[in-house]
Amino acid sequence: MDDINLHYRFLNWRRRIRDVRAVRFQERYKRMLKNGDTLSYQGNSDEVGCYVAPRPLSKGNCYFEVTIMDTGVRGTIAVGLVPQFYKLDHQPGWLPQSVAYHADDGKLYDGNPVGQQFGPKCNRGDRIGCGIYCDTIEAGLTTVFFTKNGKEVGSLVFPAAAEGLFPAIGMHSLGEEVRLDLQAEWDMEEADSIMMVDSHEDDWGRLYDIRVTGTLLEYVGKGKSILDVGLAQARQPLSTRCHYFEVEIVDAGEKCYIALGLARRDYPKNRHPGWSQGSVAYHADDGKIFHGSGVGEPFGPRCIEGDIMGCGIMFPRDYILDGEDDIDEWDPLEVLPRQGEGRIQNILYLNDEEEEEEGGELDQEHDGRKVMVFFTRNGKLMGRREVVVPPGGFYPTVGMLSSGEKVKVDLHPLSG
Repeated sequence: MDDINLHYRFLNWRRRIRDVRAVRFQERYKRMLKNGDTLSYQGNSDEVGCYVAPRPLSKGNCYFEVTIMDTGVRGTIAVGLVPQFYKLDHQPGWLPQSVAYHADDGKLYDGNPVGQQFGPKCNRGDRIGCGIYCDTIEAGLTTVFFTKNGKEVGSLVFPAAAEGLFPAIGMHSLGEEVRLDLQAEWDMEEADSIMMVDSHEDDWGRLYDIRVTGTLLEYVGKGKSILDVGLAQARQPLSTRCHYFEVEIVDAGEKCYIALGLARRDYPKNRHPGWSQGSVAYHADDGKIFHGSGVGEPFGPRCIEGDIMGCGIMFPRDYILDGEDDIDEWDPLEVLPRQGEGRIQNILYLNDEEEEEEGGELDQEHDGRKVMVFFTRNGKLMGRREVVVPPGGFYPTVGMLSSGEKVKVDLHPLSG
């Protein structure tokens, strides 16, 4: 009889252990919908939604990543580490023993609802990573670090809870959606090489729904309407020292709605280059040129995957832009291969009267500071257009509008 009681006591003990383990390794989330590795906010924007992973970070799995699929209304997405039984109606980082990097303001929240400036803001398409340096665990402390698109943003020494630090994601506005990768990998050597490649991100002054990886630009917008334009604008305008740039179509995506051109610095972010005043662009999908208007005119052939589109300015030799004190001697047609010079033709220009009407106000305002903008395709001149330079100059600008589009950009093709 004692043996039977002992046997049942042993079975109950094993059952309790199994129940504890089930609780320990069960993911927890509130006001979120989980579909595979995708999490989407399901609240009313007044209440926080929070997800806590089933297992803490460990030596064998010390890093995870979150890709922002949609920023929703406010982009209030947080990525960080929390205790196992963290309150699910608070953003990670708001309560003690939790820490998080918040996408909407780039701040670090370290157990406090008031954050401190930490890194850049994050947008749709960005990847936010969080990890621990396992070799730094000493006396209950560990080093927690955060990354953006594979580059380390910063780190801090953080108390390591007895049960471990669990990956957590917070969201707080309608439409927010992320993709979670709890098996992501990251190491310092790879990060150093990525940082060298991604240094090209500094070449861009404005990026909207465009992800930069080295010289590659990838459209990450919705692509559902003309308001979903992805825009990349260079940090520096074209000048007499750097008067030409090129784009290679790596992937035409669904529609090849790719545009290459020049635009003023404050160009609207949801408008393709060429659609609004202060811009001119050659569009790959229809071969048309757009000059400050949503209606284009035939200009050259359509461009497809593998084609290289170029854009430059033929500056007058006495032209000075924003304080340039010397002007390099150059031939505007040096950008073209010798083999194509004999076939350079284009008689498709805007009607002179229409062009005067369109740019009249700008001409008067800037005393007729006109330049000749030209476009190339695979090294051959497609045509040119006389335009008025806006205040501050013309900035290389690339627009994309359909899923899957990727281009490789060379902002200095003549420097080598």
